Amino acid sequence: MKISYNWLKEFIATDKTPAEISTILTGTGLEVESLEKVQAIPGGLEGLVIGYVKECTDHPNSDHLHLTKVDVGGAEDLSIVCGAHNVAAGQKVVVATVGTTVHPTAGEPFKINKSKIRGEVSEGMICAEDEIGLGTDHDGIMVLDADAVVGTPAKDYFKLNDDYMYEIGLTPNRADAASHLGTARDVAAFLKIAVTRPDVSAFKVDNHDLNIAVEVQNTASAPRYSGLTMTGLEVKESPQWLKERLAVIGVRSINNVVDVTNYVLHELGQPLHAFDADAIAGDKVIVKNCPEGTPFTTLDEVERKLHADDLMISNADEPMCIAGVFGGTKSGVKASTTSIFLESAYFNSVAVRKTSKRFGLKTDASFRFERGTDPDMTVFALKRAALLIQQVAGGKVSSEIFDNYPAPVAPFEVEVSYKNIHRLIGKEITHDEIRGIITALDIRIVNETEEGLSLKVPPYRVDVTRDVDVIEEILRIYGYNNIEIPTQIRASLNNASRPEKDTVQNAISEWLTANGFNEIMSNSLTKSSYYDNLDNLVKILNPLSSDLDVMRGTMLYSGLEAVAYNANRRNGNLKLYEFGKTYHVAEDKYKEDQHFAIFMTGNNQAEQWNQQVKPVSFYNLKAVVDGLLERMNIKDFVTEEPTCSKLAYGLQYTRGNKRLVKFGAVNGASLKKADVDQSVFHADFNFDYILQLVKKNVITNQDIPKFPSVRRDLSMLVDKAITFNQLKQIAQKTERKLIKEVNVFDVYEGDKLPAGKKSYALSFIIQDDEKTLTDKAIESLMQKLIYNLSNQANAEIRNK
Repeated sequence: MKISYNWLKEFIATDKTPAEISTILTGTGLEVESLEKVQAIPGGLEGLVIGYVKECTDHPNSDHLHLTKVDVGGAEDLSIVCGAHNVAAGQKVVVATVGTTVHPTAGEPFKINKSKIRGEVSEGMICAEDEIGLGTDHDGIMVLDADAVVGTPAKDYFKLNDDYMYEIGLTPNRADAASHLGTARDVAAFLKIAVTRPDVSAFKVDNHDLNIAVEVQNTASAPRYSGLTMTGLEVKESPQWLKERLAVIGVRSINNVVDVTNYVLHELGQPLHAFDADAIAGDKVIVKNCPEGTPFTTLDEVERKLHADDLMISNADEPMCIAGVFGGTKSGVKASTTSIFLESAYFNSVAVRKTSKRFGLKTDASFRFERGTDPDMTVFALKRAALLIQQVAGGKVSSEIFDNYPAPVAPFEVEVSYKNIHRLIGKEITHDEIRGIITALDIRIVNETEEGLSLKVPPYRVDVTRDVDVIEEILRIYGYNNIEIPTQIRASLNNASRPEKDTVQNAISEWLTANGFNEIMSNSLTKSSYYDNLDNLVKILNPLSSDLDVMRGTMLYSGLEAVAYNANRRNGNLKLYEFGKTYHVAEDKYKEDQHFAIFMTGNNQAEQWNQQVKPVSFYNLKAVVDGLLERMNIKDFVTEEPTCSKLAYGLQYTRGNKRLVKFGAVNGASLKKADVDQSVFHADFNFDYILQLVKKNVITNQDIPKFPSVRRDLSMLVDKAITFNQLKQIAQKTERKLIKEVNVFDVYEGDKLPAGKKSYALSFIIQDDEKTLTDKAIESLMQKLIYNLSNQANAEIRNK
């Protein structure tokens, strides 16, 4: 949401700077994401002054240039060469002095330098309208009124006021602040000053020349519907002040009537809609639902089929507008419009939200109606808009205000105790301070006792319905920074099992960071196009966009998006990790799983003069996975082929029939979906299961072995289907106590071996913790090992 500083000051009398107001807004919960200076025109006419042409003669070396002497209020007159046909002595003009950068209406800005033109010195430029961005006219220089004061900055003469624009990250609960009036309320409450609303006392009904009947058939979707008519309007371009005011907050000017409705929306938070009265068939406005499938063409010239639940503003023959969302092509204000029906309504927020979602239409009006507008603002906004329209478009108010409000929305009744206020805020705030804040927030105190207050909260504060909501309001206006940090902290004992999740997560993070990884944090919302099967995904009922329409079912794609983002910015050597959740639907129940994922891509290390750069490989990732499991003291897992369609190849570790981690090279189809064009290696850990195993860990200590270890190697021929893991398990079952390690140090497959065979070379570390092994004991163990490998794995021992 965008807020203008100058506009905001029309509601509150304060000399606070834009930066100070920014701090106040953020402190009261309206977080200012950016503060930007906005100039009325590019360059703000900086360096331009009003000058007086004292002399004007023909240039001796040109048939169209002139030599002028111009007084700009300085110690000396300026000599300026001017080519305008209309320059003459005695004129008041706009002068760009040396060093000034001028910003023309068309073209690039350029700097004014002292120069010689046809042999004559020129110390500035006498400006035309288009040369300084004030318009498009280039038929000679600008000639100002005779009363213009020499030396006056052009910025002051043309009354250009720089403004500041606040970009506020408005949270969904603060619908009341979606306007300059709403924002001003918070600032005023904080500063303990009054809010000045626009004066509508001049509003009056001029005649009754245009009476349009209004019928509200669906009062559930339109609890309040107000309107009036105006005649004798002249639809044209808006005046400069109105266009500038809307431009600051990023609203495009359309015409004077439509601009006023947008102005009031952003000023008061009340959406309005102006209908061309000539397009209202039967001189009747009907607020109703149309039959299912009724065609309706909206302002964007798209024909849409209406749903039976869509509330429509219709005339006697056909619908004219989707209530609270979007207007139609036939009834909108046009250049030929001379009379209008001006609508100001309070629509049901749920009904508007469903209709907006159904059509995929998001407008400034629907944004406010969806969150809840002020039901007491409709008539005031009508009067304000009517007066502004008369100011910019002329015309008369030609009917009484129609106001259908059969069941007024009651204020929220809330009871709040002083004791609870002090308990939740954590500080004793005086009762006077509390009452002052509550009153400043437009909340009425109905009754007060020693224990607390009975309040009536205005209905536009849709988020303040409970005592804790009122307490939050008190705290944010009082100031979070005014709550001192206590010297003592009271806390209950935590009986949760150790180690806690955060402890384990921090240990993993520290280990990965120490090994050159960076942590990423991704959105849990992702796009369904990543997934081939959507049946078990959690779908978003009201997605912000098609790219955020499901909860992620895997950690893979969020990481690939980070890889793509960095690679597109020439940062392709990446080591990333992320902790997060995945989401699924199983047996009509929603399920969350804790994961952490690793991504490696590009080169394994930065370029160095003394070593060759190598790309990341599967074995780099495997080393990281094995190192992490060793850091977590997780052992005795089984190595298997991965059951994952998104990996081109890899491994998975399981323990107790549960998958601990799967890792490998991401396949090309998955890379293509995320627009990644380089190899990526990915590991996905089941963090929930890791936590279970870590909590069962028992740390034991043992003495350093006193007796030496022995290494023996075996070379064998085995079937290609036999894996190292199978051979390792056979060895471990053969002798669990003495065989400490089993490793593979050579694998060979080639035409020199029999078909279907491969060669493995394994090493075995043998050690007895209680005595020195004899050659006889070692030989006996190796014979037993050879026997088991031959019988259980059909291994042919080649040498030992």
